[in-house]
Amino acid sequence: MEKSSNEELSETAITAWAQLLRSSQNLLANIEAELKSKKMPPLSWYDALLELRNQKTNRLRPFELQKRMLLTQYNMSRLIDRMARDGFIECLDCNEDKRGKIVHITQSGRALLRKMWPIYRLAIINGFASKLDESEIDKLSEILLKITVTED
Repeated sequence: MEKSSNEELSETAITAWAQLLRSSQNLLANIEAELKSKKMPPLSWYDALLELRNQKTNRLRPFELQKRMLLTQYNMSRLIDRMARDGFIECLDCNEDKRGKIVHITQSGRALLRKMWPIYRLAIINGFASKLDESEIDKLSEILLKITVTED
C-alpha cells in the first residue's frame, strides 16, 4: 500500500513521524545517560562491539562496520581509534588489500559488552518494553519492519 510521491501528506502522518523521531531520540538519550552514570562508554561502542562479536570471524573491515552502524567515515575512524586505544578492538592488516585494515574484537571488548548489556537491557525494559504489552510490541515491530530500509 505504497503512496506515490505526489500525494498529500496528512497531518496524522506528519505527527506520527515527529513522534517516532522524538521517541527514538528520547530513548537513546536515556540509554546514553544511564550508561554514562555507570561510567560506561557510549552506546556506539556497544553497537560496534556487538556487530564485531556477531560476525563468524569476529572481525569486519571498517567500511563494513560503518555501513552496519550508519556512521560517517570520519566518525567511524574516530570510534575505531578510541576503542583500539582502550584495547577493546584491534586493527589488523588486511591480506586481500594491503592498504586496508580489519577491525577485530578483543577479549576486553567482549568483557565490556557483558558489562554494558545489563545497563542497556534495563534501559530498554524501563523506557520501552514495560510500557507496551506483547501484542503492541509485535504490531510495532511489524510496522517498523515496513519502513526499515536496508541496502544490502
